[in-house]
Amino acid sequence: MKRIILTILAIGILVFLSYWGIGMYLFANGVKKDSLRIENFKLEKKIQNGDIIFQTSKSSQSKAIQLATNSKYSHMGIIYENDEKYFVYEAIQPVKLTPLKKWINRGENGHYVVKRIKNSENILTDRIINEMKVYGEKFKGKSYDIYFEWSDDKIYCSELVWKIYKEVTDIEIGKLEHLSDFDLSHEIVQNKMKERYGENVPMNEKVISPAEMFDSDKLITIKEE
Repeated sequence: MKRIILTILAIGILVFLSYWGIGMYLFANGVKKDSLRIENFKLEKKIQNGDIIFQTSKSSQSKAIQLATNSKYSHMGIIYENDEKYFVYEAIQPVKLTPLKKWINRGENGHYVVKRIKNSENILTDRIINEMKVYGEKFKGKSYDIYFEWSDDKIYCSELVWKIYKEVTDIEIGKLEHLSDFDLSHEIVQNKMKERYGENVPMNEKVISPAEMFDSDKLITIKEE
């Protein structure tokens, strides 16, 4: 009888511990989800249509871009709101809209910086935002330009954002440069250039970098995480 009682008690304790463990897991998971919802809410309260977001990409060319431009930021896009959801319009492969949280999570350590054009309340009206979206549609689905050529046939991330702002608002965010203006001395940069261009590097090719736009005095920082 004593053995039966002990067995029943042991089973009872195991059942209790099992339910307790499941309960704690569900509680912790719920807290985590609530925290994510709170963070999303805080972010979305600060951002608005037309904001520009920067991150450190994990792509194979990211390190070369960072070294050549002396900046940690190697990728960027424009934030748009569609049906109360936020997306990043970006030039990857191909040019497309990416859900904001997915875009952030794709970057190194989930780090990002959101910037906004100065005097945005007077510049980024609903009409202008709509025109930016309409003009940007001409690039949708186009291939990413690994050669950084200044044409509309293919396009890279900072070129996409720069051209949309220039065309619609006539604001130049960052000064256009040439490949020869970058720091091409590092071996990683030289290897990437040789991989792309061989021995014929187009040093006079017009280009705009994420770093140049990030440092533009026409932008103010809204959020950094």
